[in-house]
Amino acid sequence: MSNIKVLWVDDEIDLLKPHILFLENKNYSVTTAQSGTEALEEIKQDSFDIVFLDENMPGLTGLETLAEIKELRANLPVVMITKSEEEYIMEEAIGSKIADYLIKPVNPNQILLSLKKNLDHSRLISEKTTSNYQQEFRKIAMDMSMVNSFEEWAELYQKLIFWELQLEDIEDSGMFEILESQKNEANTQFCKFIDKNYPQWFENPAEGPVMSHTLFREKVVPHLKEKKQTLLVVIDNLRYDQWKSFEPFLNNSYKKIKEESYYSILPTATQYARNAIFSGLMPNDMEKLHPDLWLNDTDEGGKNMKEEEFLAAQLKRLGLSLNWSYHKISSLKQGKRLAENFKGHKDDDLVALVYNFVDILSHSKTEMEVIKELASTDKSYRSLTQSWFKNSPLLDIIQQASQLGFRLIITTDHGTINVKNPSKVIGDKNTSLNLRYKTGKSLTYNDKDVLAATDPKTIHLPTINMSSSFIFAKGDLFFAYPNNYNHYVSYYRNTYQHGGVSLEEMVIPFAVMDPKQTIM
Repeated sequence: MSNIKVLWVDDEIDLLKPHILFLENKNYSVTTAQSGTEALEEIKQDSFDIVFLDENMPGLTGLETLAEIKELRANLPVVMITKSEEEYIMEEAIGSKIADYLIKPVNPNQILLSLKKNLDHSRLISEKTTSNYQQEFRKIAMDMSMVNSFEEWAELYQKLIFWELQLEDIEDSGMFEILESQKNEANTQFCKFIDKNYPQWFENPAEGPVMSHTLFREKVVPHLKEKKQTLLVVIDNLRYDQWKSFEPFLNNSYKKIKEESYYSILPTATQYARNAIFSGLMPNDMEKLHPDLWLNDTDEGGKNMKEEEFLAAQLKRLGLSLNWSYHKISSLKQGKRLAENFKGHKDDDLVALVYNFVDILSHSKTEMEVIKELASTDKSYRSLTQSWFKNSPLLDIIQQASQLGFRLIITTDHGTINVKNPSKVIGDKNTSLNLRYKTGKSLTYNDKDVLAATDPKTIHLPTINMSSSFIFAKGDLFFAYPNNYNHYVSYYRNTYQHGGVSLEEMVIPFAVMDPKQTIM
């Protein structure tokens, strides 16, 4: 321990000589003061790390001195020491934001513990977390070499996110780099797993995970059959780590009864995955059964304009007769309007709500530039998500739903990944524009960078013409055309994209929560 400067304020300071010597032997530097006035003079002249303050002193009392200290140095930790256990003194001191509270007589180890708790807290947590991750690192590496099922991949990904969130606030860039390399290796192995297993999930659905097109039937309908009024919130572009970042804000109004992952279909893009959720169908079946509702990549018009009609058709197909409503929020104004009118849905069995959070966050047209500016890393993207959610009408809507007794289901259509490396692709003018997947004919690409579906029917995607295929970018790659290549690459590198194959895009959250209180 080096050069931690302690100011100890007590009118009987001479009696504390043994305590002071004990701390000095531990390499703390201790300055003493015998009154509040003297202490304030010391604080004006010198910079201290912490103050031990006797409550019961003649002249300025401890509480009065505390108030003055906070005016001079708002963030200076103060530990109050008192003979009295009177409740009002404790409440006053705690209300004034003391760092700790000790009752006399104190022993040297209590003082040392208080110092460590207040000054060394972050270092001790950091060392403990780092050491725990180092132990876990080998286990994760071993698990990764043996993972061979969709359940194990979801579990491994959640474990990596757990450690990412644990290490997030620790100033140890070395540890973070190790975790990043582990995540990259996990994505490399995951892409091989998807390449090998994804088509088989359609041949034997019982052996595959719940996916976009089966999510509503498998995971939402059971709640509706229980006659539970349900608010289904589908937040566009939400990754598992982002969900964990704002989940605590729900704890006042909801308690979690289940959290799990499900798998987005490919492409992990809104037009495919979200339509699949609401229709309960894969894209090639949507095209066959609802040619009036489905639009392919090459068709003109908005590709997610018919979700309400898709949901109506699915409810009818499932034989569910419900009071239900569907809402899509793509602007702050729309969100506020629904929040103002939400009580009008108190008798609905199902309120389905799509929240286009990335659009709202970044005002649609400048989506890429704004996100790139504010969130160039996963940590800052989580922070931005948290800030958005805390201040959004969505939180207000959810709190109202809790008071009305609605069960809450929060999920998403797909995740998103920070893309780092370009992969060249060549296609004709009708090739789709997405950076993480392409569909078209005569595509030229680097085999090792993509998962290719030369016959889209095998993964239940529409064939736009006889020779069209789909390719999906692996890991953190993004597709770039050779013309104007350097400008394009610098523009899109380090942006958040979706449509391809990665744990971040495919393994996504599904949480069910019950209200803590209801209006009778």
